Amino acid sequence: MAARARIRELMLGVEGLALLRSAIDGDDDFIAARVNEISKIADPVTAATPPEESLTELDVARGYQVWSENYDSLPNFILAAEQPVVDGLLADRPSGLALDAACGTGRHTARLLAGGHHVIGVDQSPEMLARATAKLPSAEFRLGALEKLPLPDNAVALAVCALALTHLPELGPAIGELRRVLRPGGRLIVTDPHPMVVLLQGPALFCYQPGELAFIRYYPHFAGQYLAAFKEHGFAVRSCHEPLFAGPLAPGGYEELIPEAANAAWSGIPVATIWEVEAIE
Repeated sequence: MAARARIRELMLGVEGLALLRSAIDGDDDFIAARVNEISKIADPVTAATPPEESLTELDVARGYQVWSENYDSLPNFILAAEQPVVDGLLADRPSGLALDAACGTGRHTARLLAGGHHVIGVDQSPEMLARATAKLPSAEFRLGALEKLPLPDNAVALAVCALALTHLPELGPAIGELRRVLRPGGRLIVTDPHPMVVLLQGPALFCYQPGELAFIRYYPHFAGQYLAAFKEHGFAVRSCHEPLFAGPLAPGGYEELIPEAANAAWSGIPVATIWEVEAIE
């Protein structure tokens, strides 16, 4: 799919969300500022918006091949909210053999190694794995998909799967595979972009080539869908966390042109869902 990146429309949407959230009981000056900015952005004569760029949807394989080049260097408000919660959940886990499923460039692999675990990282992207291997040579990395993990049954006592299931339209196959490789009593920590953010913001945009942006499709997964998948595949929920937006806005992105509206639009909105579940007999 090729289209144009609707920067003007994205800015109007963020301004509108900020206005919607404040229209009933918000500050009069703030509301007036939103109406004023919406008028300026919508005016084709006076609007000062970035030049339009083309937009391409990439599949997961090609998308992460491209994104791997700067994935570690770009601020991400979902990562900023998710990481401390996962670190806390991992802090008291006894060391052993652990799986980082959809490990990417090894963000959680590094935390698991620091906790004394022997780590197997699995990802479908050779490019992401190459970067993870260069950073973390003491871990073991394998190429593989979430729906068919390259591990035997009951192989690990701990598994992390971070911000990857959003790319799958159905949770069941991946949740079933994670249960297969976990020993009874083992723990799984799954994180996902919160469905509220997926529905309101859509997928993250990243540079594809000069003058062109790209995205990988996200699917919203609701709590009820997770609970059903956990029950079906033999997991018991131990905790669930929904950290709230705390910034930062992506530097150079369209939201930096309207920071007051952007911060107000996302303030107090949960940006990730983090599940801690136990494999039961």
